[in-house]
Amino acid sequence: MTQFGYRTLGFGSGGGGASYEIDFLVVAGGGSGGNDDGGGGGAGGYRTSTQTVSGVITVTVGDGGAAASAHDSTYDGDDSSISGSGLNTITSAGGAGAYGGTTASNDGGSGGGGAGGAGAGTAGGSGNTPNTDPSQGNDGGAGQVGQSVGGGGGGAGEAGNTDGQAYGGDGTATSISGSSVTYAGGGGGATRVGGSPKPGGDGGGGAGGVHTPNTAGVSGGANTGGGGGGGPGSVPYTPGAGGKGVVVLSMADADYSGTKTGSPTVATGTGAGSDTTTLVFTGDGTYTV
Repeated sequence: MTQFGYRTLGFGSGGGGASYEIDFLVVAGGGSGGNDDGGGGGAGGYRTSTQTVSGVITVTVGDGGAAASAHDSTYDGDDSSISGSGLNTITSAGGAGAYGGTTASNDGGSGGGGAGGAGAGTAGGSGNTPNTDPSQGNDGGAGQVGQSVGGGGGGAGEAGNTDGQAYGGDGTATSISGSSVTYAGGGGGATRVGGSPKPGGDGGGGAGGVHTPNTAGVSGGANTGGGGGGGPGSVPYTPGAGGKGVVVLSMADADYSGTKTGSPTVATGTGAGSDTTTLVFTGDGTYTV
């Protein structure tokens, strides 16, 4: 944060040539799970940045991919971003939707899990698409051949299937808002017969559905960017939707201008030194430095 908590230029409300350091977290919307022994949806891309900023910051928060109602279809999550004059734009890619049947899953911020199939499973999608450094997500796991078990969706912290077949990849924890919160977990893949649903990854990943008894995939957590759980291989094949993304801004209490749109949740006196203000955007808006 700026030295002694003061603005680089000016000491009043936002604008007027002020500039100061802001920490950003940008999480995109998660992808939907696939239906019919579907894989788990990929988590939304997870990116962070620290920049010295002036002027107006425009915040866009991506929606999660809708749960597919049609057989063998899926929906990716939407991108989240921050942008503005003099600001290095940060865009996190929407999480990849997963498929069921015999269709390979999509690529995205994190990749969707592959479909299960009685004859052959399909590969999981690629994460970190488009490429960024550091990576914003991981690959989805492959569907299991001959067992009709979908692959887990990739998460920000690990690939799908890392903790076992159909398990969603875990997300990444951050304390940007004062306490540790995990975001961008991948969705769990669907399973064919019996047992408990396979869990989504830590950070809002939805659990996968089960064929017998018929259990729908669980949607990703709201404003976590979590992927949706895969839908079972029995009618109505219902997968989980992807979770909506989130954007967080963090700055010194003394710097906070109070000028904003879009109704973010504002908390002051947060952080390790209790001297930080955070704005949590769960929808589009702006903040003026």
